[in-house]
Amino acid sequence: MDIDFMLSTMKTLLAALPMTLALFALSVFFGGLLALLIVWMRVSGNTVARNFAKGYIFVFRGSPLLIQMFLIFYGLGQFGFIRYSFLWPALREPVVCAVLSLALCTAGYSAEIFRFGLRAIPAKEIEAARSIGMSGFLLTRRILAPIAFRHALPAYSTEVVMMVKSTALASLVTVWEVTGVAQRLISQTYRTMEVFLCAAAIYLILNFLILQAMALLEYKLTPHRRAAPLFPVPQR
Repeated sequence: MDIDFMLSTMKTLLAALPMTLALFALSVFFGGLLALLIVWMRVSGNTVARNFAKGYIFVFRGSPLLIQMFLIFYGLGQFGFIRYSFLWPALREPVVCAVLSLALCTAGYSAEIFRFGLRAIPAKEIEAARSIGMSGFLLTRRILAPIAFRHALPAYSTEVVMMVKSTALASLVTVWEVTGVAQRLISQTYRTMEVFLCAAAIYLILNFLILQAMALLEYKLTPHRRAAPLFPVPQR
């Protein structure tokens, strides 16, 4: 192992970290918004909307993300109504296609996570809220959304970490994030072990920080689940 080479490699890869973070943040943000819409359609009383949501979840959870990314990056340009539309200047950009494919994919998984969070809400809490006059938006804001998010947070944190690792696939559609730059360095130096060790260290540290942030958020949102001390201190 050449330490000087690894330090130089780490510096080069860290320069590509902002692109990885941008892909991650944008895909999680837009994917989360889309997931909320899919959940609303999934639990609605409208048969068409419910079936559409079921089909969306089936397609994006049942097919590989890599194929979805290739279909968006290479396939959309084959449709004339897209290629000659106002959307084409954006859709021909690799970064936009990568964010779009990542967001669409994570929306399918996140929608199911949020839906099971909704199903975990005790019926008595909803009945109690309705008994005091809550309904519609107020019920969702004060009861449904906070409780469902707390129940969904452990599973959703896993999905967030998966999205960090999934950004590595963007290198296959010519987006130069950490993995893409690592592959370019390997093609120039033929030193696979050192380069990929540096890239793995970056992903490990990034995922560790995200998991710590999610654990702290879960701790703040669930004070009622904290274990009581075995020997409580008497109050004076």
